[in-house]
Amino acid sequence: MAASPLVLGPMLRFVDETSASIWVETRAECRVTVNADGRSWHSRSFAVHGHHYALVEVDGLEPGAARPYDVQIDGRRVWPEADSEYPPPVIETRTPGRPVRIAFGSCRTSISHDRHGNRRHGVDTLRAFALAVAEGRADRPDLLLFLGDQVYADSTSKEMQDFIRSRRDIHEEPGKELKDYEEYGHLYELAWSDPANRWLLSTLPSAMIFDDHDIRDDWNASLDWKRKMEATSWWHGRIVAGLASYWVYQHLGNLSPRARAADEVWRRIIGHDAAAELDLTDVLDEFAERCDAEPDGYGWSYCRDFDDVRLVVVDSRVARDLTPSARGLLDAQVLEWLDERMRGGFRHLLVASSLPFLLPMGLHHVEAWDEAVAQGAWGRSAAWVGERLRQAVDLEHWAAFQNSFQAVAGIATAVADGERGPAPQTVTFLSGDVHYSFLAEVERETGGRILQAVCSPVRNPLPRLLRWFAVVMSYGVVTPIGAAVARSAKVPDPPFRWRTVKGPWFDNNLALLRDGPDGLTITWHTGVVVDGDEAHPRLADVASVAVPARRAAALVSHGALSRRPRPSRRSITR
Repeated sequence: MAASPLVLGPMLRFVDETSASIWVETRAECRVTVNADGRSWHSRSFAVHGHHYALVEVDGLEPGAARPYDVQIDGRRVWPEADSEYPPPVIETRTPGRPVRIAFGSCRTSISHDRHGNRRHGVDTLRAFALAVAEGRADRPDLLLFLGDQVYADSTSKEMQDFIRSRRDIHEEPGKELKDYEEYGHLYELAWSDPANRWLLSTLPSAMIFDDHDIRDDWNASLDWKRKMEATSWWHGRIVAGLASYWVYQHLGNLSPRARAADEVWRRIIGHDAAAELDLTDVLDEFAERCDAEPDGYGWSYCRDFDDVRLVVVDSRVARDLTPSARGLLDAQVLEWLDERMRGGFRHLLVASSLPFLLPMGLHHVEAWDEAVAQGAWGRSAAWVGERLRQAVDLEHWAAFQNSFQAVAGIATAVADGERGPAPQTVTFLSGDVHYSFLAEVERETGGRILQAVCSPVRNPLPRLLRWFAVVMSYGVVTPIGAAVARSAKVPDPPFRWRTVKGPWFDNNLALLRDGPDGLTITWHTGVVVDGDEAHPRLADVASVAVPARRAAALVSHGALSRRPRPSRRSITR
């Protein structure tokens, strides 16, 4: 049987009340057609480094309707597959006024879903969620929000290493890490080709933002880190391939029709003669090189409004200012962009960052202290130690960029106090990265709540030794000690205090945030194998927290929290 002309996808990406974007990767130059509701939409493929892609803009839809669709390549139907065991994929447009539901998480490795893979990295929670949605036993969210490390370019699986060996000497730099665009293309294929996950991504809208492992661990942690990478023989090729492939596989689908029409690369695609395929290889390579050299020249952040809920997704990797005198997690341009969008007048303001804005306070103080020491607060010798420590144990979150932390904390407080329009019920930061999950709240007497919800990992559990390290560094006696050493390095105190409401826990997770008339509810789910059925993991609750609409009410936790959930059949979604 001939191979399908479809390599990856279809992926349902940006969806609003009247339009949808459907992304595919194909085996050759072609014309892609999407059919739904007796209508058809078309797009010509474009090429990058010998790979072929298309994004079909489906417009003129009615709000609040779910319509099955299919995909054709040069007139041949390729999706849904004839023998598919999953329900038909649908395009469900947004229903105005309906409370929003967002599933979010980060850090997902791409290894097998059999007993061996599950023993090494646990059950893929995204896959367990896909099976539950397919069977109608889990809520269908309005958006799947992936908050970084969608792929691991620096820590590769055996399958990825086999591909690398097939084309180069794996013992030469960069070794088992990715080298070029061709290897990124294969890594994305491994990440998104599992049948259950592929179906889920074809029927639920998704949005994404990168974190370090999409490129390399500690990406842009400091100027010292960047200079070390630039001194290697392979880094330039890596960052160009990483950013170019990110634009194609992840970023393009994040954009609304309006934002896409303004995008410099997309304008090249739609301005090309539709009778022939456009080769974007040189254009994207030059674009990616420029984005790395001039971070303020292109914006990777984006904003979505779901009626009275605003979601702001901010780039905290490319947009860093690593100049020691102006060091910031966000450069001046991105900070201004964020400042303009963090406003009141919404029921909830959701700010998504791959990195937690509010770490547990003990770890926050340690990271802030390390930044000050690495900047020379204790002298040159201590600065060398501080820099080595920063890179060795990943001390490069918001807390380690105090200029940015203090600025955004001030903005969040002003929003919650009603100084930027009517105060929302919550300003809620959504994050991943740290490979454990928790919910924290800022201690406030009046105004809206300020929360931090972390869901990590989707599939890549923290080794047990590092779990204990994370707990010790984050809680208990480390908090006052950390505060003391931070002050000794003249680090300014945070503008507010916060506490952990729930957590931490270390399960593979996918979180579901629901807005409702009574406030927010956030539930963390994990995948579990029952009765040895590795191929059909079930979905179990790990923790659930309600954030009532009334400020006087306390956070309410539902269900027992277990480090290793052993659900009864009642608590399992099949």
